[in-house]
Amino acid sequence: MATSNLDFPFCHDVGKYERITKIGQGTFGEVFKARDRKTGRLVALKKVIMENEKEGFPITALREIKILQLLKHENVVDLIEICRTKPTQFNRSKGSIYLVFEFCAHDLAGLLSNANVKFTLGEIKKTMLQLLEGLFYIHRNKILHRDMKAANVLITKNGVLKLADFGLARAFSFTKSGQANRYTNRVVTLWYRPPELLLGDRDYGPPIDLWGAGCIMTEMWTRSPIMQGHTEQQQLTLISQLCGSIAPQVWPGVEKYDLFQKMDLPKGQKRKVKERLKAYVRDQYALDLIDKLLTLDPKHRIDSDEALNHDFFWTEPLPCDLMNMLSQHKTSMFEYLAPPRKPNHAQGSSAQAHARHGPHGAVAHQQQQPTDPSYDRIF
Repeated sequence: MATSNLDFPFCHDVGKYERITKIGQGTFGEVFKARDRKTGRLVALKKVIMENEKEGFPITALREIKILQLLKHENVVDLIEICRTKPTQFNRSKGSIYLVFEFCAHDLAGLLSNANVKFTLGEIKKTMLQLLEGLFYIHRNKILHRDMKAANVLITKNGVLKLADFGLARAFSFTKSGQANRYTNRVVTLWYRPPELLLGDRDYGPPIDLWGAGCIMTEMWTRSPIMQGHTEQQQLTLISQLCGSIAPQVWPGVEKYDLFQKMDLPKGQKRKVKERLKAYVRDQYALDLIDKLLTLDPKHRIDSDEALNHDFFWTEPLPCDLMNMLSQHKTSMFEYLAPPRKPNHAQGSSAQAHARHGPHGAVAHQQQQPTDPSYDRIF
């Protein structure tokens, strides 16, 4: 039965909210900033795409709703309710479903795209502390995010970070029988995709999200994604050039992955994470934590619990509130609203185009490059 023929007595009409402006766009649909007409509360409305409506409610939206109803934490975005529009002649007799979220003033990609937004070391620590707290919570509750990137990290005007967009998330389990899981590896926006997924791993877990956290942490200094491949092959090459050659000597068992023999993996590459990032990240503890997050072998990649105990968070300057810095910026900053970045280095527009419309149509960063002229040389 088509969902448009059903009645939803406990599902409010989306007309209770007044739309203000569009703040996001992707394969998942559109996101709008809106206001509750009665209370004045600001919310974000995420429209559920109903293209395959004949087959029922989209499974990805059902999964996202179920996961968000389970997760209640300060550093995970709050799903307030689900709303609908009734079928009319104006919407081709097809009603729409909207997920209603708490409104967050910014996403991290939007903030990093603005050269006027400057994070102190203490503020970077607070940002990463909250991000890792969110990951620790969802992983403890057996949920993988599977799309970690700066655009999916929201920040409220009061400086509270929220993990968002659980459209690719899923529950996971550690099999006891020794039988491997068979999850899809076509997840995570390409620039943030860890090497095990690029090599075809289908039995993965929390380490895939920690790799994304390492990419995001590095971006707090570079202000732009650090590895911008436009194919899986090029992404693996960029990872090898930064993290060293992918080989059984540094990653025991890597040869078991389906694509290990099929991909052209650079040989003789030394690990250069700290060396290449030190021009940006002028803090030895930060460099060490990034190095541990961007570990090739997922079995040896630092987890969120260990990361939260890293010296980076326990040395001066200590993590400090983001509210003072954010109070200087009165306009919301979202990746969707950021000006397109001019491609000014070797990976250029093709990488942007791929990640924007690529494997999952996941919207990737359109950020300005750092002004440091060594950027091209380093990355």
